[in-house]
Amino acid sequence: METRDYEKIYQEYKQQSQQQAQMEAENSNPDGKEEFVSVRKNEDGDIIAFKTSTGRELDYISALNDAKARKIAHVDVFHKYGRDIIRSEPDGIKENNLDQLPEF
Repeated sequence: METRDYEKIYQEYKQQSQQQAQMEAENSNPDGKEEFVSVRKNEDGDIIAFKTSTGRELDYISALNDAKARKIAHVDVFHKYGRDIIRSEPDGIKENNLDQLPEF
């Protein structure tokens, strides 16, 4: 009976899907919309402001309004905990999650 390295097979699959997700993400803003490139957090680690790819600095409410108006690429707005919340589009790339962005 053939011995298979299931972990190796899974890791190869995961690496291929991460590469594909990265390629798709790089080509997924054809309209040239602004993107969030960095964040500001409070002492509790909550995101309270965003900096965009054009250099604009937005408080959370302004960013939320722009996200709702679909002016910002790669983010979604959803309602949870009795309020609207900005989150990254689920694309399989951990590095571009809002919480992972550099701070300004």
